[in-house]
Formats: sequence, C-alpha cells, structure tokens
Amino acid sequence: MKFSAILIATIATSASAFAPARPIVGIKTLSAATLADAPTDAPAMKEPETADMAVEKNWPVESNFVKDSDRVLPGRYNDKPESIAIPFLPRPAALDGSHAGDYGFDPLGLSEKLDFYAMQESEVRHARLAMLATIGWPMSELLAPSWMLQNGCAPSVLNGVNPLSFLAIVAAIGAAGYFEFKTSLRESQSTPMGQMHEKDMSAVWKYGVVGDYNWDPLNLYDSCGDDFKGRKGLRDVEISHGRMAMLGITYFAAWEALTGHPIVENSMFFHPNLMLPFLAAGYVGWTQIYEVSPLDQYPIEIKYTNEGEMKLNRLQSGIKDTLDKVTSSTAASKEQLDDLDDKFDIYAAPGKAIKAIRSTYKYW
Repeated sequence: MKFSAILIATIATSASAFAPARPIVGIKTLSAATLADAPTDAPAMKEPETADMAVEKNWPVESNFVKDSDRVLPGRYNDKPESIAIPFLPRPAALDGSHAGDYGFDPLGLSEKLDFYAMQESEVRHARLAMLATIGWPMSELLAPSWMLQNGCAPSVLNGVNPLSFLAIVAAIGAAGYFEFKTSLRESQSTPMGQMHEKDMSAVWKYGVVGDYNWDPLNLYDSCGDDFKGRKGLRDVEISHGRMAMLGITYFAAWEALTGHPIVENSMFFHPNLMLPFLAAGYVGWTQIYEVSPLDQYPIEIKYTNEGEMKLNRLQSGIKDTLDKVTSSTAASKEQLDDLDDKFDIYAAPGKAIKAIRSTYKYW
C-alpha cells in the first residue's frame, strides 16, 4: 500500500514538469509576431554622436595668434640667479635672456630704473654709429686731403673741426636724428618687418624689436634662418660688434686727444709690419693650449684644453732638445776654432789687420 502511494506521487511530480508555466501577471513580452502591438510611446535609443571633422578644422582663430614654437619665450635665464657677464653679482630681473645681446650685464641696475625699451634703442643706435665711425675715422686719416684734417687727425669734438667738416657732421647728425624720430614713438610696428617682430616678441612684450627701421635692401636678415631664432641670432651678432665698436671709437678719440697723433700713425693695422702676424700666431698657439672657462660659471679661470697640457709638454721638450743641439754644436765649433787659434793665432788676426791698415796712413 505504501509502495503504491509513493509510485502515484512520483508519477504526479513528473507530469507537473511538463505542464505549461503560469504567466507572470503585469509583465508583457514581445516576440517577432507581436512587434506590431508594441507601444508607440516607448523611448527610442539614441545613437552616439560623431564629431564633424570639417567643423573642428574651421574653428575661428585670432588673427594675431602666434604659437609658442614660433616666437621668443621669456625666462631663458630664469634658472641662473647670477649674472652671466659678472658671475659674482645677481642677475637683474629684466635681463632674462629674452632680448638680443642679453648677458646680464647691468652693475648699476639701470634696467630696473629707466625705460627698458628706450635704453635698448639707445644702445642699438650708438652701436650702429660706432661701427660706421670705426671705419670712417681711420679711412679719413688715410685718404682725406690734409685741409680736411686737424694736424693729420680726424675732425672731432676733441681734435677740432673746420667749417666744411662742421657742415658734414651736422648733416650726419641730422640724418641720424631723423631716423631716431621715426622710431622714437615706437611706430615701427606698422611696417611689414615691424609686424613680423611683433609676432616674434609677442610673448615678451608688445613693442617688437628695437632699432627696427624696416631696412634690409640685401635681404640678409634671414641669412641665419628665416625664423625668430635666426633673426634673434643676427641681432646678437649686430649688437656684439656694435659694443666692440663703441669701445674702439672711444679708444681712437682718447688716444688722439692724449698724444696728438693720428690713430693710423705707427699702427700695425694700417702700416704692415711683422708685429701683427706675430701676435696672430701667438694667439692661435695660445688657444691650442689654454681656454677660458664658461663665463656663466664662477670663478672664471684659464685652464688647459683637452690636449693642452700634452701639447705644452711637447713644445717644452722640443725647445729643450733644440737648445741642447745648438749648445753642443756651438761647443764643437768653439773647440775647432780654439785648435785653429793654437796653430795659426786666428783670434789675433783681425787686430793685426786693422793695425796694418792704419799704418799705411799717417793721419790715422
């Protein structure tokens, strides 16, 4: 009996497994056959938006926009607290390497007290005039007629001038004054070259470059590179030569005022002699052995080059060997002359010859 009850329960359980499941109330299912019955107000899935590359490439850009890679950036020397030119003094804040010819030389601190643009403009003008003067001063003393000179010296404030020279000086100063007026109010930015300089220096200030007269008839301004680096490099060359010229013309004027003699007189540069090639050869030889340490490192010192000490030892050894050879050769020659003197009394021969010649004339 018990076995029959268990058998009937097992059969009932197995049959319920094949019975259809009761649908869950409240949940609607969709199939391919019932898609037409789907609600029309169901929210549709949005497709991801894709960027229109044509629109992105045409974003408006300001007309005066300049990339950092196309202009001078300030702060070149921000990591150097000391001046490069004078390593034992602090670097002035305004001299951060942004401008051409900036080596941190300002022991009086004028760059922090006066108008920085005006000071740079003044330096460039004096440098250009000095470069012209260092050529014109000696050339006038070499080529000009004597009536244009002052005792052979070039006309100047210290040497004096004649009426014709005075008129020429006034005309030159007037021309220089005209060019100064053209840039004195910083109006150079309206020229093509000024606009180019304004972009080059846009990260530093709004004034462009000092000394800009929009003048480059031989198109040499891009000879070091047609970009802001090449243009700044050429301005570095110009101001460096100008500074040397200012020192040179000061020396010319001081020399003639103190001595009264022309600068071209007894000068190895204007009257060829052996002194100039000797000094040039000495300088080349010195640079083969010694070098000056970097000017931005303290202390500044003179030291050997990579092979300088070896070259110096070789030179000293060569000089010593040459002297030893000359000494030994001289000693051998002296020994031979002594032998000849013992045989023929040659050392007394000159004196005997002079005595014989004098004996032939009674007034001697």
